[in-house]
Amino acid sequence: MNFICIKTNNLNTQKYLLKNLNNINNIKISFCKFKSYDNILVFYKGKNIDLFFKSISNVISDLIIEIYEPNIMKSFIKNDFSYFDSIEFNEIIEKFKNNRTDIYLENKKILLNIIYSYINSNHKLYLEGFITFRISPYIKKLNQYINTIINEYLIEKEYLQFISLLKEYVDSQNCYTNFVHLIYSNDNPLLLDENKNIIKQNINLANAKYLSDISFSCCDIILNTLLNILPQKIYIHLIDKEADEFIETLKLIFEKRIEICN
Repeated sequence: MNFICIKTNNLNTQKYLLKNLNNINNIKISFCKFKSYDNILVFYKGKNIDLFFKSISNVISDLIIEIYEPNIMKSFIKNDFSYFDSIEFNEIIEKFKNNRTDIYLENKKILLNIIYSYINSNHKLYLEGFITFRISPYIKKLNQYINTIINEYLIEKEYLQFISLLKEYVDSQNCYTNFVHLIYSNDNPLLLDENKNIIKQNINLANAKYLSDISFSCCDIILNTLLNILPQKIYIHLIDKEADEFIETLKLIFEKRIEICN
């Protein structure tokens, strides 16, 4: 009879294991308390040893992701990004949870391979020690993803600050013209005045109220022109039938002044 002994004193971990290990066929589970560790012994009565090891690996990998991964992630953020306040920290945690499925399968596969390889040659698994010292490829991958999430969070935060500043500017200024038409396609946006004459676009970089971080694009010039002439109404005619990121940005800045025409 083959067996695996999982040692842990974490009560939540014990409950998780006892509940989920019971779903494996042809096993008997025994729980023993010793001086240093509580032990969960899983005895296998079947003949397919490889299937038994894979089933155990699957339960333990899910356990690590569900119970230990949140604390691993929080510890990494606190150690490497200590400048975040509590609100920012919680926002990053929430963003990670909402995007967790992006890396679940990849991280699960890494853990499965590590655990399967270990229990093939070891019948005893000290769970907390195993997590601390044996799953570094998984930790590395997780930290890389957290870095990506944090970079996205910072970009989104800067974008919202940028929108807020421009919105404050627009709301604080008088309108210089009644309305304009923005004939918008991704390739060649065009501004027309009330008489449908082409508006000369403001390309004076020295006076620009908005510059792209990467390049000075045609959309940047359109936005800068709108911020200079400040129309009371902006009729946007969508040639491509879809509002892209630039149009959504205009809607956030100018709000009720925008009217979309398809």
